[in-house]
Amino acid sequence: MILSDKDIRNAIATGRVKVESTQQELFQYIHASSMDFRLGNTFKLYEHSKFPVLDPRNPESFAGNMRTITVPDGEAYVVQPGEFVLGVTQEKISLPDDLVARVEGRSSLGRLGIIVHSTAGFVDPGFSGTITLEISNLNRLPVALYPGMRICQIAFEQMSSAAEMPYHSKPFSKYQGQVLPEESRLVVDPEFAQTAKDLPLNQEVQVG
Repeated sequence: MILSDKDIRNAIATGRVKVESTQQELFQYIHASSMDFRLGNTFKLYEHSKFPVLDPRNPESFAGNMRTITVPDGEAYVVQPGEFVLGVTQEKISLPDDLVARVEGRSSLGRLGIIVHSTAGFVDPGFSGTITLEISNLNRLPVALYPGMRICQIAFEQMSSAAEMPYHSKPFSKYQGQVLPEESRLVVDPEFAQTAKDLPLNQEVQVG
């Protein structure tokens, strides 16, 4: 069952769903069956690599191989045609153990060719953190994205019962508590963890 606007407002008001935001009036972003989240200031993109492919069995081919870019308020990050970049929501969300959230793009941005998630559109019960966005530009022209603009919509679904193992209690809760856009953590998946090595830290770049 998808929560209605009334139920979303009630879930936030009672603290069942926690949304941390710098926006004073959260309820203005609530629609009939979803809630808008805004784009944050931080982006991550893959550097050119000495490896010919990004290989899950070779963590060094992708882990620690992203550059961090911070875009000041009022300036834009321009997504080039065919580019893939990680972004993040300004809002942080905390879900109870019996509620899931779905991340969907906004129609107005989709009509510009912007996709906000590749596959990670499902937020598990018990998750707490910002939402990493897997942004792609399908257009033939560059598209400017501004921190603070509404970037995605969140729908909430009621589960049949509370999860026995919500996200916060899983042994491999790789992204719990994330604040910045987080790169892939395949290196800690059980099937790949044995190959993980010490990896370099990301480089942060200030734009503008």
